[in-house]
Amino acid sequence: MKAVITVIGHDTVGILHKVSGICAECNANVTEVTQSVLQDLFAMFMLVDIQNLNCDFSKLSAKLSALGEELGLSIHTMHEDIFNSMHRI
Repeated sequence: MKAVITVIGHDTVGILHKVSGICAECNANVTEVTQSVLQDLFAMFMLVDIQNLNCDFSKLSAKLSALGEELGLSIHTMHEDIFNSMHRI
């Protein structure tokens, strides 16, 4: 099972470190990362393996959302099943 994490906001030092740190705390393995900085706008997409989470998926999502509020970023975590259902024609 996988999840998609999106991060959008003003660029600051350590965003990738902080987001991946929460993933590591919850035993979510980061398998792919794409990020871009356009002037001062930061955008990142992460694919994480959540098969061996040591907490509920909702707790991972809540921790990342709280980090987003703390840093002034928009951080959304979506389970792969939801993502695929939303993007299937």
